[in-house]
This record gives sequence, structure tokens and C-alpha cells, in this order.
Amino acid sequence: MSDLVLYNYFRSSTSYRARIALHVKGLDYVYKPIHLLNNGGEQHTPEYRKISPAGEVPTLVHNGHALGQSMAIVEYLDEVFPQQALFPKNPIDRARVRQVCEGINCSHSLQNLKVTQYLEKQISVTAEQKEKWLFEWLGRVMESTEKLIQSRAGKYAFGETVSAADLFIVPQIFSAQRFKFDISKYSTIVRVNENCLKLSSFQAAHPYRQIDTPADLKI
Repeated sequence: MSDLVLYNYFRSSTSYRARIALHVKGLDYVYKPIHLLNNGGEQHTPEYRKISPAGEVPTLVHNGHALGQSMAIVEYLDEVFPQQALFPKNPIDRARVRQVCEGINCSHSLQNLKVTQYLEKQISVTAEQKEKWLFEWLGRVMESTEKLIQSRAGKYAFGETVSAADLFIVPQIFSAQRFKFDISKYSTIVRVNENCLKLSSFQAAHPYRQIDTPADLKI
């Protein structure tokens, strides 16, 4: 049995990032589904809160140590399992990859389930207002990401090698498309996404290919 365990949800974009990292590095792991909606959300159970005080996914457990937050997980995996490095060695290039990751991270925090649930349940926003909120933050992050990688992209966000930036861009596009946000004008991002999705590691990590993916969404 693998000493890597990933608690995650098939449709969570942050979980998607962690799964891609594991597959890119060729690491075996145990998949533990945490359904974010069933029974009020399994992330809120006392059992799960013991390993994730924030009640969030993903959580990676390695050799008995629990680690949350997808950025921390990706960086940890890259340090402990250096094959197929996800961050460049050159400090400025590494910082630029992190800049893209953190930009998407910041925007994602305004689009995720707990934020949209709060908007709906506590502030009573309408479906139209919710869409306007999502499109505002999606538009901002798509615009900035496009500009950040435009002059440096090759097949992938930073040249011809997959980096952590790709691990964050692809799940963000998945979320944007799920919300029916038009990404067509971001040509660099679209190209990078298409190239990444040709890779077996990204295909294996896709939300619609997981053990907890509902039958009607399976591909």
C-alpha cells in the first residue's frame, strides 16, 4: 500500500491540482473521497476535521503527517520527490511560476464552494448576482494569467516543460468552463490547456475520471 493518501473531491479544482502533481511524478497514492455536499458536507465531520482543521480539501497524508493547501502540497511533493520537477531551478523563473500559481489561488478563494454557499445562504444573492460575482473574478484572473505567460509560453505555460503553473491553470479552466465562462479570447491559456490535456498525467487526474465521479459525468 502507498504511504501517500490524498483526501479530495473529484470536482474540487484544488484537489485536481494535487492529483496532477502526483500523476506527473508517477506516484502511487490512496484516493480518499470527501464529498463536499453529501450530508451537509463530509469535510465538516469531526473525523475529517482532525486531519484538516479548516475542513477543506485536498489533504495529503504522507508517513502519518497531514498537509493541507494545494500550493503547500505541490511544493512538498516537489521537494520530497524531485523527479519531474514542477518548479524551475533558476530563482526568477521559479518565482514567476509561483506568481501564476498564487494569482490563481487568490482568485480561486473567491470562487470556491464555501464562498458561493455563503453568498447564497447568508447574503441571499440571486443566481444572476452569483454569476456576475464569479465572472468578475474569473475575468480578472484569466486576463492577468494570459499576460503573465504570453511571452514565455511554449507548449506549456513556461516553455516546453510542465510546471506547477500548468497544474493551476488547467483546473482553473475546468472551473471556468463549468461556470460557462467564455475562455476563447485567452488564446495562450487555451493552447496551454489543450496541450496539457493530451498528457496521460493530466488525463488520469481529470475530475470526470475519479472513483467518486458520478456515473453521469464519467468519461
